[in-house]
Amino acid sequence: MTTILLFGANGQVGWELARTLAPLGNVLAVGRDRCDFARPVDIGPLVEAVRPQIIVNATGYTAVDRAEVEPGLAMTINAEAPAALAAAARKQGALLVHYSTDYVFDGGKFGPYVENDVPAPLSAYGRSKLAGEQAIRASGCDHLIFRTSWVYASRGTNFLRTMLRLAAERETLRIVDDQCGAPTSAQLIASTTALVLQQNIAMRRLHAFESALLNLTAAGAASWHRFAVNIIDAARERGMPVKCREVVPITTAEYPLPAQRPANSRLSCANLEVRYGLKMPAWESGLHLVMDEIGGGVPPQTVPAGGALSAAAA
Repeated sequence: MTTILLFGANGQVGWELARTLAPLGNVLAVGRDRCDFARPVDIGPLVEAVRPQIIVNATGYTAVDRAEVEPGLAMTINAEAPAALAAAARKQGALLVHYSTDYVFDGGKFGPYVENDVPAPLSAYGRSKLAGEQAIRASGCDHLIFRTSWVYASRGTNFLRTMLRLAAERETLRIVDDQCGAPTSAQLIASTTALVLQQNIAMRRLHAFESALLNLTAAGAASWHRFAVNIIDAARERGMPVKCREVVPITTAEYPLPAQRPANSRLSCANLEVRYGLKMPAWESGLHLVMDEIGGGVPPQTVPAGGALSAAAA
């Protein structure tokens, strides 16, 4: 049976992956308590002890603004640790799956970014994620790197949970409207990863696997303002507490944050769809699935305003 070593078990994507990867083999889900990526030296011995055929890295330093004052720690967790993971994967002959971000780009392109567009990160976080990509690709291990964007889930610290909390507390919200991207649920990332791995397990057995860097997001795009409006509308439809009566669009300049964000975070998923015969669903459908899950009894969590996201909630 295929052994899958999953890092980041307690994160929003890792939690979903633990469920979707289960049919593919024996999943060993590891949290920070067992392997802290701030100590990359611990990674190799764990991989050697588990001897997995597949390694999935769903952990990382995601505090975008805090990375501006902790660039060293961000680089350790997002670049040095993946480099150690890639070295261990190559030694073990394992396939490494890793997640990156739209923040490797500066947002200056008019249309959606494709995988071979030249990265130009604006922030310490983006630079650390790009360095992680580069380390994995240079390692020689079998790998799949997925760039995704605007990740949210029914759990954890994310824009959706922040909006639900603030909408229940305030009559007016002011949300950035000049940044554009594809809100992508952790559910979609995890389910797509499982579908892709199912094909790649067979390809590796046939010695036909090719490593790749691929974009993985929901289809379509929205501003943070539009995303917020849709979240609040969906909450009302489900009878959730909503005090908010107005969502005011503002510019990025009106809500300055320590880390600069790309104005255009759209990523083309054409290569992913062609390679694996997939069709990415619209971001709105993913939002309704997550809202249905929340409305079905997922406990609300306390989420700090702002946090690691590129949205304005003032």
